[in-house]
Amino acid sequence: MSVAAPRSRIRWAILALLFGSTVLNYVDRQTLSILATTIQADLKLSDTDYAGVVQLFLIAYTIAYLGVGWVTDRLGPKIALTLFVAWWSIANMVTGFVQSAGQLGTARFFLGLGEAGNYVAAPKTVSERFPPQERGFAVGVYTAGAMVGATIAPPLIGWLALTYGWRAAFLVTGGLGFVWIAAWLLVFRKAPKIEGSEGEGESEVKWPLRRILSDRGVWGLALARSITDPVWYFYLFWFPKYLIDGRGMTLMGVAATAWLVYLAADVGSIFGGGASGRLVKRGLAPATSRLRLMGFAACLAPLGALIATQPSLALTYALGALVALAHMAFLVNLTTLAVDIFPPRQVGTIFGLIAAGSGVGGIISTGIVGHFAEGRDYAPLFLAMAALHPIGWLIARFSISRARRVPVPSRV
Repeated sequence: MSVAAPRSRIRWAILALLFGSTVLNYVDRQTLSILATTIQADLKLSDTDYAGVVQLFLIAYTIAYLGVGWVTDRLGPKIALTLFVAWWSIANMVTGFVQSAGQLGTARFFLGLGEAGNYVAAPKTVSERFPPQERGFAVGVYTAGAMVGATIAPPLIGWLALTYGWRAAFLVTGGLGFVWIAAWLLVFRKAPKIEGSEGEGESEVKWPLRRILSDRGVWGLALARSITDPVWYFYLFWFPKYLIDGRGMTLMGVAATAWLVYLAADVGSIFGGGASGRLVKRGLAPATSRLRLMGFAACLAPLGALIATQPSLALTYALGALVALAHMAFLVNLTTLAVDIFPPRQVGTIFGLIAAGSGVGGIISTGIVGHFAEGRDYAPLFLAMAALHPIGWLIARFSISRARRVPVPSRV
């Protein structure tokens, strides 16, 4: 009477839904960047205005991380993620009714408040249901949803906007969130918790807030994200605009080809997470395996600097794809590293603090990017982005080597 198979099927079904929520998260987020030029013309927004709207999203995204982790730890992933998806779906639909820069900024601010929750509820769920040797792959799978969302967004959003108007694109993509909620509530209710998923021994200890806030590892990983995530924000929010404004491509041209960059990021997510998991199976310590993969990714990402030379469009796409692949391999292993070394009972709260570093970096970098984009001067941006992953890796490695770790037993 083994229950291993049913439990395994359920946890993989839950992982599939986490993948789906991340797809929706990025489709809703990417809708604005794909339609940026069209919306700017309709609402009469400058590039500086657009940068301000993006910053409002990132400010809300960062603020939300300080609370969504606590909400997830308190309510559990099932209820918390239901609330988060409903919130951001409504905010995305409201975007379809805006009439000014202020209204657009407000709608995207509320979108940011909800979207942050996906990235603490997902690692919390992985920490409860997957052993160390499978966590990297699990994090890679749901993280790949971001790239699938970014991959399908250009053709989907482009078609919706050209067929029904840009406002309809926000209404349709936002409405999909409520379909996901119905499936999530149905599947999660039936899912039994894996025995020992909260860990044993030291991993059951609840850290006081003072210890969390004084831990070198928490702040080191947060700083690493604040330095490296601006690279992804740049490719997510500005790369399509660069192709249109700097390389003369059309909206349909970008819609038909930009997905190649985000598809490469899918490969980075799954390969990066799976590769570190294989190292764990071979006997390497989980934290060491994650750091090795992050180091490999940090060596690849600087090649994006070559885009500053304005090579052929084919090579530009290839280099952009390489950077996207490297960044997602880096991010997946950083996320899994946090799940490995911190108390499972408080992964939501701790990871919320770490992820807030992403928003801080995005807020600072977006203003700088907007300034250069206003003058169509993208070359310095590609050069600057090339240095960020090596710096982030050094910070992560140093902080983890000195941080107090929580051992997490292997379990199946």
